[in-house]
Amino acid sequence: MLDDFLIRAALAGIGLTLATGPLGAFVVWRRMAYFGDATAHAAILGVAISFGLGLPVYIGTLFVALAMAITVAMLSGRGHASDTILGVLAHSALAFGLVAASFFSGLRVDLSAFLFGDILAVSRGDLGVIWAGSLAVAGLLVWRWQGLLTATVNEELAQASGLNPRVERLVLTLALALTVAVSIKIVGALLIAALLIVPAATARQFARGPEGMAALATGLGAVSVLCGLWASLGYDTPAGPSIVASAAVLFALSLPLRRRG
Repeated sequence: MLDDFLIRAALAGIGLTLATGPLGAFVVWRRMAYFGDATAHAAILGVAISFGLGLPVYIGTLFVALAMAITVAMLSGRGHASDTILGVLAHSALAFGLVAASFFSGLRVDLSAFLFGDILAVSRGDLGVIWAGSLAVAGLLVWRWQGLLTATVNEELAQASGLNPRVERLVLTLALALTVAVSIKIVGALLIAALLIVPAATARQFARGPEGMAALATGLGAVSVLCGLWASLGYDTPAGPSIVASAAVLFALSLPLRRRG
């Protein structure tokens, strides 16, 4: 059954939402949307490095995404304007990645797949990496859930409770980098942040608590994956953008429902 490309694609997308759902909730709560964009854009540089060194794409992507996330966190903590730092690093990393990719003929051909995703080409090996990475992210967030929540609500309260807000930010940084690494083949570097944010933004309108929002964001992400795959097959549209477009439609449909509530 797993030899069927559509089933593999659906399983890969649903597996990814185990990470993007709860992590997306924190991205929305902490207003880290641009942070996610910067980390995702850096993934293209990681892809180019992987091709150059003959490494698995997931390894190079994880390394560069993690380096980008840590760099942004360090510079922001030293008083630099976060939006400026994020803007400079995000676009610079993407530009350097595209330039580096131009030196590898094979990568030039496949570049659109890394920019916009190619979930229909996911292999059984990819499926294992995606599920392992997503479960690792979900496990990390569950393990640090209370500390992350406390630091998100009030960093002074977190310190008074014996928590270190920097450690909690580092946990989110690691989780975000790992999510970017495992999701680049599904939705692509340009759409990863959207898959994190849009289902979580929709869930926020209906959830009554943090755990409920994380669970609902996961469910909405899974629905978006299935609807996007259906649209891609039915209308011959690119799968990655179709998944994000489905998430956006769900968000739009939720607005009048929320107002009536």
